[in-house]
Amino acid sequence: MAKPKVYSTHQLFEEARKILDSNCEMQYWTDSERPPRDEVLRRVKDKEGLLCLLTEKINEEFLRSAPKLRIASNVAVGYDNIDVDACTKRGVVVTNTPGVLDETTADFAWTLLMAVARRVAEGEALARSGNWKGWNLDQLCGADVWGKTLGIVGFGRIGRSVARRASGFQMKVIYTDAVRVSEEVEKSLNAEFRDMNSLLAEADFVSLHVPLLPETRGLFDAPKLFRMKPTAFLINTSRGPVIDEAALVAALENNKVAGAALDVFENEPFIHPGLKRPNVVLTPHIASASIETRTKMAVIAANNIVALFEGQRPPNILNPNIFKK
Repeated sequence: MAKPKVYSTHQLFEEARKILDSNCEMQYWTDSERPPRDEVLRRVKDKEGLLCLLTEKINEEFLRSAPKLRIASNVAVGYDNIDVDACTKRGVVVTNTPGVLDETTADFAWTLLMAVARRVAEGEALARSGNWKGWNLDQLCGADVWGKTLGIVGFGRIGRSVARRASGFQMKVIYTDAVRVSEEVEKSLNAEFRDMNSLLAEADFVSLHVPLLPETRGLFDAPKLFRMKPTAFLINTSRGPVIDEAALVAALENNKVAGAALDVFENEPFIHPGLKRPNVVLTPHIASASIETRTKMAVIAANNIVALFEGQRPPNILNPNIFKK
């Protein structure tokens, strides 16, 4: 029996390639730069499966170019790059890679939190510059983390993982979410629920962990940023468009917030010039970028594809109602 034809928009890690190569007729994009849109559309014309990154937009245009497509396997937890409804209408299964990156992303949220609070990027730049004149009492004094209040916006798996780490710093943890978690979960994490306005008024650090949805796009706009304490820091490892970057720049320029640490941006890879300031830590969307975690993500995405073509329901399917048709 002929193997299903599958296109991967990235070369992937060896473990994932072995799974795919053993079960599918594979074609990989191997250049270091992301594939151009027209190249992707050309390559998927005869493909039954797609393994893609969040940089590829799977929309009506894409689906028209891939009439044989049966599955789009996204190597990411978020899937705002995929029109799931359009895929469902065309009988295309959509999958993602949840769970595997929770702890790694929580680690990195703390990396950013510590870096912006203690002015690590500024200190590193000074140490490398050759201009450091030696220790001084008030040199690059930052903010303590120990004993402060951590506000978590979005209390899903990653938000809760961030909360668990706060206990080591004896922090007060407050959170807000569309749905309040159970009393048992709150007690286990020593976390207290707040509405958004109360959280912003109280937190010394505000860490964002919400998916990108219509209701979260631009969630952190000027009114919310101006409700934060002027000594507070904003950390974002979720999705860039959750923050109105122009509003954040204005808040920074007017000293309405003390600083920010951002791993994701509103219009990636473009970064608003006003964010390139000393009290903002910037990283290029690498919160889940450990070898172990990214390999696991690719393997999960590969297994999702293989499962479908073996007649099984993929374990991480996002549109399960497709099988009810």
